[in-house]
Amino acid sequence: PTPSRNGRPGIRARELPWRTGPGSAQVPDPYRVWLAEIMLQQTTVEAAKEPFLRFVGRWPSVEALASAATDEVMAAWSGLGYYARARNLVACARAVTAAGGRFPQTVEELRALPGIGPYTAAAIAAIAFGAVTVPVDANLARVGARVFGIGSSGPRLHRDVGRALEAYVPADRPGDFAQALMDLGATICRPNAPACDQCPLAEGCVARLTSRTGELPVRLPRRLRPKRFGTVWWVEARGHVALVRRPPRGLLGGMLGLPGTPWMSEAVTALPFPGAWTWAQQPVVHGFTHFDLQLEVAAIRIDTEPQFGAGMLWVERDRIEGLPTVFAKAAAVGQGLAGNRRGQ
Repeated sequence: PTPSRNGRPGIRARELPWRTGPGSAQVPDPYRVWLAEIMLQQTTVEAAKEPFLRFVGRWPSVEALASAATDEVMAAWSGLGYYARARNLVACARAVTAAGGRFPQTVEELRALPGIGPYTAAAIAAIAFGAVTVPVDANLARVGARVFGIGSSGPRLHRDVGRALEAYVPADRPGDFAQALMDLGATICRPNAPACDQCPLAEGCVARLTSRTGELPVRLPRRLRPKRFGTVWWVEARGHVALVRRPPRGLLGGMLGLPGTPWMSEAVTALPFPGAWTWAQQPVVHGFTHFDLQLEVAAIRIDTEPQFGAGMLWVERDRIEGLPTVFAKAAAVGQGLAGNRRGQ
């Protein structure tokens, strides 16, 4: 923090690889703003920094990304979750490139592009093009709920905060305004133990004045996360490992993974063919947004490539890369299990 004119500590903007500094004469690059916002839909700022730099290093422009193979982008997306976003990323890049390589500048036109919803469209429009609009993310919703004393929750909270903030958006720097509030929520107006003594909005904050910072924003009751179970198989033959491509629609759609059983609500263990299988002592556990998955891992190393499913791909053991996180975890376990043991 640095001193401000009213005696309260000021707030420095976070330095992020996709940002231009507040008040900068440099024009924000819509491609970088869009890419960052897509990554941040389900990813923290810290987790997005390295993948963002990797992406723009490999595909420095929307045209470059549009020309990339979808499988390459999907592989590079590993660890960022929601692989449908990677497919939409390519589709959006191709749509923008087909239209001349320039992103549209209005919220309505941006929303028509693949993978861009209301918040993302508003963020791109405000930050990249100076549109007078309010992109309400979780940080803005928390700041708005406390400053204005808004007691709604969920999607309604985002709408109410957006309406409350509309009158305060400066016509000349709406992008800086939005990002300042994002930073305020991320660093000062935190979910727990907000640093009200450092906040430039503290004097008029309803939550602080009424001692309700711990109550606002109103939290929805936490739902019990369901669990799913399954088995995956590490099948290695002559230095190659069996992989399958998942259906194009649905969770991890179009991605490569280890073959195995469907994911069920009850524990399931099954093998595709008899042999000297080795089972992992502990399952692989992975959390998706709406459920937790528990996978048993069985491994075998044999001399011939068996036919035990449709659409099987045999990939060199040392060239397996870009698997979704859950399958990367299972593959690491399976590879260790196979070791030098051979099936009969």
